[in-house]
Amino acid sequence: MEQCTGTGRRKTSMARVFLRSGKGEFVVNGRPIDEYFARPDHRIIAQQPLAVLEREKNYSITVTTKGGGESGQAEAIRHGLARALVREDESVLKILRVHGYLTRDPRMVERKKYGQRGARRKFQFSKR
Repeated sequence: MEQCTGTGRRKTSMARVFLRSGKGEFVVNGRPIDEYFARPDHRIIAQQPLAVLEREKNYSITVTTKGGGESGQAEAIRHGLARALVREDESVLKILRVHGYLTRDPRMVERKKYGQRGARRKFQFSKR
């Protein structure tokens, strides 16, 4: 198997996932995933497509990610990993689609509006 790639996005995070056959190494920005993500739930989110397919030890995965925070990056990695797995093996498309890993989450931060304190919050109103 040659190298397969997938690009994942979430909020302002972007992740490029490189998938090769191997023994289960998972490297994010040059560091092991356990070292990169401090919270265990972010590690679980990033590896969900592999867990669903029960292929955790079949691939060596290298990820470069930038932008956003930890949660956004973890979900961007999940999205990119699912895309790379589909590119490698078309038969997993249905399973990953059912779990929602191939759908790009469109939710973004709403912009701040002029004349207001934030996106929705107004300045304090004083009657008198």
